[in-house]
Amino acid sequence: MRRCRVHVMGASGSGTTTLARALADHWSVPHADADDYFWVPSDPPYVEKRPEGDRLSLMRDLFVPREAWVLSGSMVGWGEAVVDECDAIVFLTLDPAERLRRLEAREVHRRAGRSFDPDAWDAFLDWARGYDDPAFDGRSRVVHEKWLADRDQPVLRLDSAASRHELLDAVLDWEA
Repeated sequence: MRRCRVHVMGASGSGTTTLARALADHWSVPHADADDYFWVPSDPPYVEKRPEGDRLSLMRDLFVPREAWVLSGSMVGWGEAVVDECDAIVFLTLDPAERLRRLEAREVHRRAGRSFDPDAWDAFLDWARGYDDPAFDGRSRVVHEKWLADRDQPVLRLDSAASRHELLDAVLDWEA
């Protein structure tokens, strides 16, 4: 795959940010994460949502006009106008047990030495577990699959149990 505009998406903990950063670094292009635009920066993080218009405006100001970039995270329900400008989409999936194991390890690392609200952590895990439940009323595999079916861009589906290097190679070798 040549340098272009790519959206890397999947469930929380599936490695979207890791792969997107690796691809952006390989191409020497900007990497943007949807959470950085969706949420107002705060401590603790992920408390206040940024208004949708502000998210899109900020994205357009910071990276969308560029020739190439990599965007990670879910844009379902608010960021379609930005994704419409992508050349391709990479969709990562992962066994739910491994995904939750990765999430817990990531969050332990993020919270090291910081205070946190255990109720918020429990709510986050409940939300993350819901992704693979077809009846879950939130961001889920079912929602992502329906959303992808409506996209015009080619979609590369990868199992993120593979190493970061194997995933990067698969994207770079892809003829989108």
